[in-house]
Amino acid sequence: MITVIYFWKVKPKFVPIAIFYMAIHRRAVRKFPGVKFAKLLGTGKGITFTPLDASALRWGILLTINQSDLNKFEQSSIIKSWQRIANSSYTAKLKPISSHGFWSKQQPFEIEDTPWQGDGKIVAITRARIAWLQNMKFWRAVPPVTNSLHNSPGLIAAIGIGEAPIGLQGTFSIWQDSASLRNFAYKGEAHSRAITATAENKWYSEELFARFALLAESGELL
Repeated sequence: MITVIYFWKVKPKFVPIAIFYMAIHRRAVRKFPGVKFAKLLGTGKGITFTPLDASALRWGILLTINQSDLNKFEQSSIIKSWQRIANSSYTAKLKPISSHGFWSKQQPFEIEDTPWQGDGKIVAITRARIAWLQNMKFWRAVPPVTNSLHNSPGLIAAIGIGEAPIGLQGTFSIWQDSASLRNFAYKGEAHSRAITATAENKWYSEELFARFALLAESGELL
């Protein structure tokens, strides 16, 4: 199995078509041969990681798929239809290193028994289902963590991802190496406070944090 994430930027005139694709491709991606897990994603600019960040110009697909079926998926009408309306794209092929938590009551990423011994770029994906009554508290707590993230040594890029503008939110970030990500996640004061507040306030009804080795990438993310 391999995890792949695609992002496409579209021109404003193609936004209605992108929204249409988000509706009609949901089932098609999940039913594609070899796909174990899939999500169609909206994105945010990665500035505040709140609904104010939402962008109608960038959309994505995340999936876990059998390696043998990946080429067929990338030649499918699903991918070709997005390519026709995109003015730029980004693709990352990922090897899961660790994953904690659930996404839609599933554990979507297969971790091999042999620990990852490689080096190089690391991708982090977070996803949370925010308890409805906790949305405002969560958004008020985000700015210090966001400032810490963007000032973290080793961060290459970070954007918001989500299945809905409100309540289902996450991040996709690329790091220079594992040490950089660990320093932010476990040593950053703002992030440590947020972790404590999450436990105390029970912001999330479901959450997931996963790390990946970045096997290959192409295109432009930002």
